[in-house]
Amino acid sequence: MGGQIKSLIDTIVEKRAGGDPLLERTTKTKLMLKGINVWKYSADSEDEPEVIERLKVIAKEIGINL
Repeated sequence: MGGQIKSLIDTIVEKRAGGDPLLERTTKTKLMLKGINVWKYSADSEDEPEVIERLKVIAKEIGINL
């Protein structure tokens, strides 16, 4: 199943930003600074277990339950 990374990124951004466009951009920037290129992944992207795990760790760090 592909697209899990995109789904996790979207969930993190939605939960963190709550619809605020400025917080959406800063959350994406934070993910980029932590090594996740948010523009690289789409619904058709192959799932990479190490990236999925990294996203889960980042979400936990910023207080988001996935």
